Amino acid sequence: MIYKYLHNLLILFLFIQPTCTPAIGSGFTIGEEREVGQKLLYKIRSSFPVIDEPDIHDYINSLGAEVLKTAGRQYFDYHFFIVESRDFNAFAAPSGLIFFYTGIIENMNSEDELFSVLAHEIGHVVKRHLAARIEKNSMVNLTALGVALASLAMGDGKATAALLTGSMAAGQSAKLHFSRQNEEEADLLAYQWMKKLGRSPAGQERMLQTMRRIIRYRMGQVPQYLLTHPDPEARLGYVQALISAEPEPAKASIADEFEFLRFKYRVLSLSEDTGRIRRLLASIIAQKTGFEAMMAKYGLAQLDRQENNYQSSLSLIGEVIAAFPDKKILRIDKGIILSEAGRTQQALAILEDEYQKNPDNYAAYCLAESLLRAGKPEQAGQLFKQVAAEIEEYAKVYYKLAQIAGMQKKQGEMNYYLGKYNLYEGKLKLAKKNFGQAVKDNSLNKELSAEIKKTLEIIKKLED
Repeated sequence: MIYKYLHNLLILFLFIQPTCTPAIGSGFTIGEEREVGQKLLYKIRSSFPVIDEPDIHDYINSLGAEVLKTAGRQYFDYHFFIVESRDFNAFAAPSGLIFFYTGIIENMNSEDELFSVLAHEIGHVVKRHLAARIEKNSMVNLTALGVALASLAMGDGKATAALLTGSMAAGQSAKLHFSRQNEEEADLLAYQWMKKLGRSPAGQERMLQTMRRIIRYRMGQVPQYLLTHPDPEARLGYVQALISAEPEPAKASIADEFEFLRFKYRVLSLSEDTGRIRRLLASIIAQKTGFEAMMAKYGLAQLDRQENNYQSSLSLIGEVIAAFPDKKILRIDKGIILSEAGRTQQALAILEDEYQKNPDNYAAYCLAESLLRAGKPEQAGQLFKQVAAEIEEYAKVYYKLAQIAGMQKKQGEMNYYLGKYNLYEGKLKLAKKNFGQAVKDNSLNKELSAEIKKTLEIIKKLED
């Protein structure tokens, strides 16, 4: 399994090399970085096991938007992704593509800790640290850059070494590691943004303490994040000095720990290692009381849902709703559990009510799935289109729309949506085939036909 994953990663990063020039000796320009980022965006899901359910997407992107609003005008459009992997890793790829592995999220205990890492990675992009490292090492050609970026994403040292044989890969990867000055600049930006946004830099301090503890505990098996972001001891001292220099103690943070723990346990419940996550949650319930124990029960409810144990899942989510009656998102959680359990009418009653109150992506997607199960494809399709418009790269929603178009005997639309699905799954040949079939359908409206032709041009550029 790991070798297939690593192979896909290597193919991804070899695929992204820009075609405009064979080497980077003249500098890695913003235009080149954008080109790399566009190619990456269409290949991510074929190379990473991405967790991108609408509520998870909306939460992590809302935190990112919070930072970016404060950071000012940017060169790139940012995208934030959750990768299912136990590796302790997070990294920024070219042009504002930022990745968090579930392994680092599992080791976070507050929203401010997550926010500090997110802000730090944005800091690297804002300062163009990766581009600067590439420019500094001008002998790195673009194929080597692809290999080096792939190695930054890989957490398993032995598997990485087996795949990226030879000293070249290791050497080029090392040249992309951030310097101490890079780290201080990104930490300072993160610190300043957190202060400006009413968040506590204590979260940044706690996250660095976690990193220090992990590097001591691992004894030589250093996580990839701590290889590319070196010396957490010095970083911790730097942030503590910033905190100590403040004339007044930090105010209480605006962080929402309910939203954070819901996100954390949703993410962990969607990982493959459900047995270990179940033991972790059971341990929290046994050792903690009140808020923390109740949120762990939320995690168990989500695990039971994934394992089709709907009776237990509904019982647990009922307890959590009783504890947090003002958290409306929990009713959407209950609604989708009811829907998957086959209790469609009960699900629709809840989900339609919540969608009317707050028509966000999660409510829209869950209601659409329930409407589809209830045999109402036209209504479901309208909601799926709403989600697609808001989360353009969410591949799964296009598969649902293709399914509905097939049910309605709309062959051209079905091929169009299958093309979109395969495009964002990174299956360019299949996407090209689907779009080629769709564009031949004379029943398609002019706008859709024009979009297909434009997308085919994008695919051609990606394949060049």
